[in-house]
Amino acid sequence: MTTLTPQQFEEAGGTEGWRALNAGADTWFATRSHRDGAVLVRRVAELAEAAGHHPDIDVRAAGVHLRLFSHDVAQLTERDVSLAREISAAAADLGMRPDPAAVQRMQIAIDTTDAPALAPFWQAAFRFDRVADDRLADPLGRQPRLWFQEMDAPRPLRNRIHLDAGTPWELVSETTTALQSAGGRITYENQWWRTLADTEGNEADVFPLAAEHGTFDDPGAGDWRVMLTAAVHYPTGSFLQGVELLEAVAGLADDAGLPLMLDLRYSGVTVDGGKDQHEAAGFVDLARAVQSAARDLGLVADPRAVRDFQVGIDALDVETVKAFWRAALGYVDDPRPRVHDLYDPRRLNPPVFFQQMDEPREQRNRIHVDLFVPADQAQARVAAAVAAGGRVVYDADAPAWWTLADPEGNELDIAVTVGRAERASLG
Repeated sequence: MTTLTPQQFEEAGGTEGWRALNAGADTWFATRSHRDGAVLVRRVAELAEAAGHHPDIDVRAAGVHLRLFSHDVAQLTERDVSLAREISAAAADLGMRPDPAAVQRMQIAIDTTDAPALAPFWQAAFRFDRVADDRLADPLGRQPRLWFQEMDAPRPLRNRIHLDAGTPWELVSETTTALQSAGGRITYENQWWRTLADTEGNEADVFPLAAEHGTFDDPGAGDWRVMLTAAVHYPTGSFLQGVELLEAVAGLADDAGLPLMLDLRYSGVTVDGGKDQHEAAGFVDLARAVQSAARDLGLVADPRAVRDFQVGIDALDVETVKAFWRAALGYVDDPRPRVHDLYDPRRLNPPVFFQQMDEPREQRNRIHVDLFVPADQAQARVAAAVAAGGRVVYDADAPAWWTLADPEGNELDIAVTVGRAERASLG
């Protein structure tokens, strides 16, 4: 099995509708409904079964996102190229055209003087896997990776960026104990959430703290766990069984007129409402119907597999800072009044929210956001972020990455993987 660099994958021929990001190759097909997306998923599943190689698939009301990666060698390979070509052909037969400009992937970078000491705290906060000495990853590949970057000198003051780590309510006590065992300390608590800081002062909010905030008051939807979102995960006995559940849930969502995030993995299916969407009229009825469909297939929910993720940014001038992040991330505003949230219009990356800060915190953050984008989109994204009030603070390694700062100094790297290996080989 021949491994490939991101550039070799994109140049292989037949992969024009795909873009290599920081862990695999992605594409997006716009659809009119969850059901339309499920039709494509069925075709893709048949190809994947024949190839013995299965992509990660995310179905949304407006489209299907696919990610290819050979996890056994932690690289792209020729089999990814072969399956990409077959998927593109199957989608074309269904009248679907790829939109590779739509894909991007967020990563969170944490600057530290001691990554081995810090990593256990964040592994416990999100229940991520330790995939390398300097990286943690969601075992289901749904949430951003965490990457630890060496810091030359301590920066001990409080960040303006923190992370929210939603978890099933019954795991919060266990999570808190694990965080404290990893050197964490509680810095704030109320009836809904608990803030803990790691040994260098980076903060995570853990929630919900009680069952009444973490479940629906309906036993027919008892499989679901409520965090910022409401979600449920069903392990499956096969990829095709996962497709069966996805098809059933897609129809239920369309009939209810409510968007869901349906994420199919080789090991199971996650059904997620998205932040605050479970407050919509009729959502509990839909949750009950999803649970019934899963149980009809003999599936049993695994609450430990659901997790929530959100990025919080403190700002003195919320609207000015928010304008930068809207442009830099390609996000859109939450339409609700008095809600300072931005979200990915395709619901593939986590929401970002903004909190009013009372006084300046001039120290450079220890946490920043990395956004991996297609190579052919990077310069336009940098330009949009600068036009929205940002500034480029480092570009010596462009086009691999540009570091930008918002008007209050919070940083974002616009990053590209294509070509990195080739440039490194040239010294």
